[in-house]
Amino acid sequence: MDDWPGPAPAGRLPPDRAQAILETAKRIGSLLKAKGHPFALAGGVAAYAHGATVRLQHDADFCVRWEDAEAVTRTLREAGLQVYLPPEDWLIKARCLGQDVDLILELAKRPVTSELLDRAEVLPVDSVHMPVLAATDLVSSLLAAFSEHHCDFGAVLAVVRPLREKVDWRRVRAERGGTPMPDAFLYLLERLQVIGPDGRSDGPEGGTHGKRDGETDDDR
Repeated sequence: MDDWPGPAPAGRLPPDRAQAILETAKRIGSLLKAKGHPFALAGGVAAYAHGATVRLQHDADFCVRWEDAEAVTRTLREAGLQVYLPPEDWLIKARCLGQDVDLILELAKRPVTSELLDRAEVLPVDSVHMPVLAATDLVSSLLAAFSEHHCDFGAVLAVVRPLREKVDWRRVRAERGGTPMPDAFLYLLERLQVIGPDGRSDGPEGGTHGKRDGETDDDR
C-alpha cells in the first residue's frame, strides 16, 4: 500500500514510475466504475488527486469491501489482468500495465465499509474522475501506519500540509492520538503551526483549519 519514498541504493536514484502508476490507477478505476463496484482510491495516488506532491514509486491502491472482493477479482481477471492472493489476508494484489495494484479490504486494521466509501470524494486522476478517499480518512490511515519500525514523518508531512484544510483534525486526533507515534506526529504539526491544539490552525500556514469534509464556514 505504501507509495511514500524509501531509501534508494547508494549512488542510485529510484526510477520515476509516476506516470505508469497514474495510468494504472486510471485503468483500474475505469474498470471498477464500468462494473458499478463500490471503491475508493487510496494511498499515494489518492494524495496526488487531493493536490499533494508525492513521488509515486510503488503501486496503486484501492479500497473495496470484503463482500465485493470476489466480484472485483472477477472483473479484473475478465479484463485480462493477473490477480493473486498474497500472504496478507487483508488485501488482494493485481498487476496492470506492468505495475502493482493493491485492493485493500482493511484500512488501518478496520474493514472497508460502505460508510467509508460513501465519504469518498470524486476527483480527477489526470483525465479520469473516480471516488477518492476523503482527506480525513486518508490522513487518519497514514497516521495509523506509524510504528516503531515505520515512522517517516517527513513523507507524511508533505501530504498533510496541502490537505490540512480538508481534514477534520478533531476526528483524526480522536482516532489516532492515543498511540505514541501518531500522537508525536500531531504534536509536530502543532509545533509547526499546521494545526492548533484544538485541531485548528491560526498560524502562518494560513487560515483557520479543521473543517469537516464538505463543511463550509456557513455550516459552523
